[in-house]
Amino acid sequence: MTSKHIVKSFDEQLNRLEHTIAEMGGLAETQLTDAIAALMKRDSEKAAEVAAADARIDNLESEVDQLALSLLALRQPMAADLRVVVCALKTSAIIERIGDYAKNVAKRTAVLVEFPPVPSAFPVARLGRLAQEMIKDVLDAYVSRDVEKAEMVRERDKELDTLYTSIFRELLTYMMEDPRNITSCTHLLFVAKNIERIGDHTTNIAENVHFLVHGKRPSEERQKDDASSFAVVRPVTKGDEAGRERAS
Repeated sequence: MTSKHIVKSFDEQLNRLEHTIAEMGGLAETQLTDAIAALMKRDSEKAAEVAAADARIDNLESEVDQLALSLLALRQPMAADLRVVVCALKTSAIIERIGDYAKNVAKRTAVLVEFPPVPSAFPVARLGRLAQEMIKDVLDAYVSRDVEKAEMVRERDKELDTLYTSIFRELLTYMMEDPRNITSCTHLLFVAKNIERIGDHTTNIAENVHFLVHGKRPSEERQKDDASSFAVVRPVTKGDEAGRERAS
């Protein structure tokens, strides 16, 4: 952010606000990456480290709150400056939630390592990598005020939703095929849902970028492709099995 105010300290405070948001975002991105790595390596110690690291994001959110309130009270910003402060408050809260979801992913790992691996862990990891890429891109868009890049993040959420729905169906199938899979698949369902919610939050940051630049929210509502609420997986009957045998 270039200097544009007569009072130099005003610019310094705004820059500090932006840098703190960027630091929070970087930590949240790393936290999700590490949580997914711990899940795939079945590393409970690493997962515990990820969960503990969430405190740093919480502390930075408090710093943003204090700095933003100070700016509002002492500087009484207007127009674009006011949007910067308001969006910083909203974005820091969103990033804090992303950190919480990443922490939840890590906490589930502690349970999952006690059970045999489930094949769906690999699609879940792919879901996590997609969400991590969305976090990185939307933070870049926030810093550079790149509305086009932010809109691309909103569009990618459809891909994440579609993959999440597929994972949801697959995990239900595993649980129906073998009740011994129920515990591990249930925890993986929560992991996948946490990641899907991270995707939703990245789109909220993308909408903040649009507001920062244009002073208004995107005119088009974001389309959700999460069909898990309507997913139905039916058990295979003996008649179905016989039909498949005849067909083969």
